[in-house]
Amino acid sequence: MIHYRTFRNTDPPGLVEVWNAAFTGRGAVRLQGCSWLELFLFSKPYFDPESLIIAQADQQIVGFAWAGFGPNASQSALDSGSGVVCLLGIAPSYRRQGIGSELLRRAEMYLRSHGSSKLFAGPMYPLNPYTFSLYGGSNSPGFLDSDPLAYPFFTHHGYVVESSCLVLQRSLLRAFNISDSRFAAHRLRYEICINPVRKMTWWQECILGPVELYEYRLQDKLTGQNTARALLWEMETYVPSWNQHAIGITDLVVSTEMRRQGLAKFLLAGMLRYLQDQFFTLVEMQVRTDNAVGIHLLRTLGFEQVDTGHLYRKKGTGE
Repeated sequence: MIHYRTFRNTDPPGLVEVWNAAFTGRGAVRLQGCSWLELFLFSKPYFDPESLIIAQADQQIVGFAWAGFGPNASQSALDSGSGVVCLLGIAPSYRRQGIGSELLRRAEMYLRSHGSSKLFAGPMYPLNPYTFSLYGGSNSPGFLDSDPLAYPFFTHHGYVVESSCLVLQRSLLRAFNISDSRFAAHRLRYEICINPVRKMTWWQECILGPVELYEYRLQDKLTGQNTARALLWEMETYVPSWNQHAIGITDLVVSTEMRRQGLAKFLLAGMLRYLQDQFFTLVEMQVRTDNAVGIHLLRTLGFEQVDTGHLYRKKGTGE
């Protein structure tokens, strides 16, 4: 008989076992122990034991669902109006017994009881209170296609795809052949500056705080004005799973008035050359499927699609 309850402090070893058995796709970290759960999940200032629902059979954890909330508009606090199911995993030998459906029902009930009128599934920034650096890759792209059970499960339970995100990677072991007639002028005018990221919103601190984050800025040599920037972090948690020293690049932004001049391409090309000179072997970036310009840019730099993630919305909510 399956018993359902909320999280207890003695649960992490059992959660690790279920995690490694349930999340076997390319975008999931293989946990070596409990320390990463503590660092990246339990340490969140908003962690609520009631949001982590456990399925147990004969004192053994066989499944769990983890729910949370997104941030308010200023990213200074939680907005309980938007709730998201961030994780749902079942040990393979206990699947097709209705456990996943009951865990999802209880997760939805938890979110609704805390005021969520919009229900989502699949953590995608900024609706990603949990899982960054443990699931999804360089950012939070939602539930990945490389986890083939996610789509049929959530669509069966009344969810529809709200937004999708491409996961693209580029090997740093391949030679670069990036040419652009605008680059010569850019080299004379701009320099790339690298600094640790110090100023973030409360939400960004909660999500990104456990990793060492660097900002690459394209700065005008004469005026000191920053025209473009990107954030970079070393994806150490994925080394055991991928057997690659990977770098994640996120939040590529160009000043509105400076767009369509090749500055994003120039900045990324400089970053990739710098990273290739280090010991890194792989770079990953993610871009929404409706961002045709961003997708084209990454493809011109040699990035190839390896996965797709989806944020799902419960029908009748968030409309």
